[in-house]
Amino acid sequence: MTTPSGNGRRLHLFDLDGTLIRGSAAAVEISRQLGLSKEIAALEEDFLLRGMAPDEFAVQAHALWSELTTEQVTAAFEGAPWLSGIREVWADIRAQGDRCAVISLSPDFFVERLLDWGADATHGSRWPAVPFTQPIHRPGILNAKAKVDIAHRLCAEFGVPLEDCVAYGDSMSDAALFAVVPETVAVNADHHLADLSRHSYTGADLREAYALVRKGAA
Repeated sequence: MTTPSGNGRRLHLFDLDGTLIRGSAAAVEISRQLGLSKEIAALEEDFLLRGMAPDEFAVQAHALWSELTTEQVTAAFEGAPWLSGIREVWADIRAQGDRCAVISLSPDFFVERLLDWGADATHGSRWPAVPFTQPIHRPGILNAKAKVDIAHRLCAEFGVPLEDCVAYGDSMSDAALFAVVPETVAVNADHHLADLSRHSYTGADLREAYALVRKGAA
């Protein structure tokens, strides 16, 4: 366990797809509301297995979701298979004087809803407002490197050095961040994080994953 430096505060950085949402993703849940599960599964396969770039994924998903409404986004968010205990973990983090943030490649209009659950900050890919009247602006779509850049900005904003961060993730898009943050938790993760994570958790309760970090700090 790395001992926090400076003022002792820590910044907890959470991925969303596959991490806070178990076995699913924002795009999958949104597409389910539109009856487009088969179509988004094909895009997910291209992204995960065939190297489709995040901005191209966003452009194609945007085309699929041309009729998306705010009510469908709300239903997708509320019906997603979230891990248990997210609000409780974030409340405890803040009670310790620490900070928590979500950094996700998913659309910002979905990710920002986690502010109401107690996140200090959320960063998602910049999408046009729902219902869509504008196209995707490709430079606004995040990638793995962008997660590291955002982590640096959040560290500056909250006055926490990178070495005092904790990262929680599940897949290849988290690997770059895991490579630079010393305290990491692989949550229901695939093989990409096997040799990069300090802790590993499989299950449905974020409180149990968080306890691995708390135990190490004790």
